Amino acid sequence: MSHTISALRARIQQGDTCHEALVSEALEKAQQPAARHVFTRLYPNAALAAARQADAAMRTGVRLPMLAGLPVSIKDLYDVAGEPTLAGSKVCQDDAPATADAIAVMRLRGQGAALVGKTNMTEFAFSGVGINPHHGTPRNPADDAVARIPGGSSSGAAVSVALGLAVVGLGSDTGGSIRIPAALCGLVGFKSTQSRVPRTGAFELSRTLDTVCSMTRSVADCLTVDAALAGEALDTRCRTLKGVRLALPQTLMFDGIEPAVAAAVERALQRLAEAGAHVETIPFHELAEIQALNAPGGFSAVEAFAKHRERLRDRAGDFDPRVAKRIVTGQVASAADYLRMQDLRAAWIVRAETILRPFDALICPTVPIVAPTIEALVANEGEFFRTNGLLLRNTFAVNYLDGCAFSLPCHAEGELPVGLMLSGLRGDDARLATVALAVEAALGTAADRLDAA
Repeated sequence: MSHTISALRARIQQGDTCHEALVSEALEKAQQPAARHVFTRLYPNAALAAARQADAAMRTGVRLPMLAGLPVSIKDLYDVAGEPTLAGSKVCQDDAPATADAIAVMRLRGQGAALVGKTNMTEFAFSGVGINPHHGTPRNPADDAVARIPGGSSSGAAVSVALGLAVVGLGSDTGGSIRIPAALCGLVGFKSTQSRVPRTGAFELSRTLDTVCSMTRSVADCLTVDAALAGEALDTRCRTLKGVRLALPQTLMFDGIEPAVAAAVERALQRLAEAGAHVETIPFHELAEIQALNAPGGFSAVEAFAKHRERLRDRAGDFDPRVAKRIVTGQVASAADYLRMQDLRAAWIVRAETILRPFDALICPTVPIVAPTIEALVANEGEFFRTNGLLLRNTFAVNYLDGCAFSLPCHAEGELPVGLMLSGLRGDDARLATVALAVEAALGTAADRLDAA
C-alpha cells in the first residue's frame, strides 16, 4: 500500500481493491517484524468496521470523503475514549481512561477514516531522535542494512506511513516532531500554524508551541488531512514556480551540514531555479538570537516541568532519563522569566516577519544530517544530546516563529532520505501550500521515491 490517497481512491473506484482489503493488509503488516515497535495499540475490529462501512456506502453510490475507509494511524498522545493516553511513557499507564476522543481523532472518525492503531513516540514528545526505552524504537525503513533512528517525536507515525501501514500518520509538532521524522524517513510533513487545529485532547508538551498535524506521502495528502483536522480546506490555487521568491538564510540553518545533505539540497535548489524560482540569499541574523531568547530552560522544558513535577517527584525512576534530564531544566525559570520569554518571543516574531514578508517561503534543509544509527545514540548520551540539538535546530525556528512549514524529500534514488523545508509566516498556510505543491512537482513526490526504493 505504497500509494497516495488519490491513487488509492482511483484503484478502489476501478475495482482493483477495496477498503477492507487495504485495511486488512495494513493490519497484517503491522504484525510483521519490520513493524516492530511501531504501534502501542491496534484497533483491528474498529478499523475493519470503518472499512466495511465505506465499501457498503460506495456500493450504494454515496460519494465518500477522501479519508473514508483508509488506514490512518494516531500518535499515542491523542485521547481515545475508554483508554489511558500513554504519551510514550510508563508513568501514565495507570491514569484514568479518556472520557472522549481528542478533537483531532473525532474529526478523523467523522471523515470515516479507519483508525488502525496508536503509534509509538518519544516519551512525552520531548526529543527529535525517536528513541523510546519503554516501548522500543521503531527502525527507519530507509535502510535495510543498518538500524537507523526514525526521528521524533512522531517516530511510529512516520514509520507507519513509510512501511505502508497507514496512508496518514497523525502526529504533533512542538519543535519539529512532524518534520524531522518525515525528513529522515522520506515523507512529506506539514506543520500548520498552531491555531489552525484545536489541541483539545492532545497530551500537552508545550502549550506555547504544540501543533496538531500529520505526515503523508505527498503535499496534496497533507492538505487533505489538514482540511479534515481544521474543519476547512486551505484555498490553494495551482501555480508554477516562475517568479516565486525563496529566501535562503545564511545564518544557522546550514551550520554543521553533512555532505550528503548539502549535495541533495544544492541539487534541489538548482532544479527549483531551473523551474523559474528566484532563490535569494539573505543574512537573517535573527535566527542566531533564538537560543538566548528562549531561556532559561525554554518553553518546552518550563511548561513540561509544570505538568510533570509531581510525577518527577514521585516516580522519577520510571521516566526515560534523557527526557527527565531535559524536563528538569525548566525548573530554574521564575514566573518573571517565563513572562519575559513570552514578551521577547512576540517582539522577535514581529522583526522576523518584517524580514520574511516579501518572500513566498524560507527554504533550507529540514535537518542538517541523515539518520544516524540507533546504536550510536543509545550507547553515548553526549552524542544523543548533540544529535538531538542538530535535529531540532532548523525546525524549532518555525515553531518559535509560530509559522507553518512543509518538509519535502529531495534525495536521489538510492540515497538516505533528506528533507527540504519550506516555511511561511503564521496564518500564511494557504500561500505556503501552493508553493509546496509547485516545489513538489519540480522535485517529484515522496511516493515516487518510496515506490522506486
